[in-house]
Amino acid sequence: MTAFPVRLTDAEWAVLEPLIPANRPGGRPPKYARRAVLDAILYVVRQGVTWRALPADFPYWNTAFGYFQEWQEDGTWGRVEDALRKAVRLAEGRASATPSAGVADRQTVEGTEPPGPRGYDGGKKDDGREAARVRGHDRAGVGAGGHTGGRTGR
Repeated sequence: MTAFPVRLTDAEWAVLEPLIPANRPGGRPPKYARRAVLDAILYVVRQGVTWRALPADFPYWNTAFGYFQEWQEDGTWGRVEDALRKAVRLAEGRASATPSAGVADRQTVEGTEPPGPRGYDGGKKDDGREAARVRGHDRAGVGAGGHTGGRTGR
């Protein structure tokens, strides 16, 4: 395998491994290890590529995407985020592993639109020719180059 800059180190995998669900018991053994699948998911997220653009060194894109969806639905990503946030807070020397306050900042947005007409629609203010235009021509049925599409007198 090629070493991509997004491959998990052994130390990172040691933190994440207990948070990633184990393979389901029974049935056929999985073709890819959970670590390889997580590497593929992180590659897509960090590099900003589409799932189908995963390099051949990773598991198939649909396999990685399937695990990504499954872990999203079962709450795995939320548990990973919570655990990592707690670890970072403790490493920074915070008094608590969980935040005690939050700040929400947003721009002021009008709740309703002002009443009455807005703007100018030139297509409705003339003699009606604007609405009848087809493909940029004044008469309906006239194509590019002024051809009507009918036969010429031969």
